[in-house]
Amino acid sequence: MEAILALENGTFYRGIAAGAEGQTQGEVVFNTSMTGYQEVLTDPSYSGQIVTMTCAEIGNYGVSPEDVESRKPHIAGFVIRDESPVASNWRASGTLRDYLVANQIVAVADIDTRALTRLLRSSGVMRGVIATGNQLDVDALVEHARSIPKMEGSDLVKVVTSARAFDWQEEDPKQYDMATKRKAKRRLKIAAYDFGMKWNIMRRLTAHGCDVRVYPASTPASELLATSPDGVFLSNGPGDPAPLTYAIDNAKALVASGVPTFGICLGHQILGLAMGGSTYKLKFGHRGGNHPVKKLSTGKIEITSQNHGFAVDPESLPSNVDVTHRNLYDGTVEGLRHTTQPVFCVQYHPEASPGPHDADYLFNDFIDLIEEKRG
Repeated sequence: MEAILALENGTFYRGIAAGAEGQTQGEVVFNTSMTGYQEVLTDPSYSGQIVTMTCAEIGNYGVSPEDVESRKPHIAGFVIRDESPVASNWRASGTLRDYLVANQIVAVADIDTRALTRLLRSSGVMRGVIATGNQLDVDALVEHARSIPKMEGSDLVKVVTSARAFDWQEEDPKQYDMATKRKAKRRLKIAAYDFGMKWNIMRRLTAHGCDVRVYPASTPASELLATSPDGVFLSNGPGDPAPLTYAIDNAKALVASGVPTFGICLGHQILGLAMGGSTYKLKFGHRGGNHPVKKLSTGKIEITSQNHGFAVDPESLPSNVDVTHRNLYDGTVEGLRHTTQPVFCVQYHPEASPGPHDADYLFNDFIDLIEEKRG
């Protein structure tokens, strides 16, 4: 069956349907990861986005229940060059196409994803529509793309956050746990805000000796602090941080409380806003598992997993907030630390899934911060 990807600037690509039939819409972005497409599909940070994989062949190792990062896929649509018809992996439970159909994800294959990626890099991410069928009206699809609400100013967190608080249950460490050299001296109690949290974050916190209780995004900070947590975590999530005034106000209370606090991705941006900074939208964002980041205190380079379309403006930060990490592609802020409060955050994903494990030490830093605070 034919499928078309139509963009708001009038550009369109004809391909074949690679998932569920129908029509979908969202912000069209690209991801440079060579593997990890199932983790991408199930990452809540991609809510509202049509994801283009730059790797030419996708689906060759199929899908597995062990590789999901949330309860279900969250992306709006999927764009690939070559769809593998087979799942060649002993862990696979099925093919990518069957997974997309079962989860009602509209996808298009057999288009020039290199040309699409070059367009998005030069013009910036833009709104788009994927439609399947044999008699599609391209002009109507382009007009539809132009009518889609923009990502800026939209609260997408309320779509993906958990409905109620829950305790994360520790899983089989042989199945998920990397070698963890640093563990807490005693079990630590972590209160975590779910803005669209990936499950591997909770797995890594657990592996480092933490018991994690997860709270919906709008939970008042006073409720978390009333449980006397050893530390508080702010998760990744989708969209623009600026309209999340409830989360920013809660983060301000956390900073003032003196409780050790760690944020990743959207959590980093929310903490940046809470500490007095501002954010802005990147032209085409950072999405992939190969982004070099420099830790300024040591000069060491980490290859990192990233997924974000907004960044903290370093010029807006007050004097009591230090920039700790920089992106070596474009110099954007990748890490912050408060100089007088036990608060730090990074823009990238130290828990990976998918991606390298260079930055897993940040979980060690969180444990160290907590134990230093407790004495």
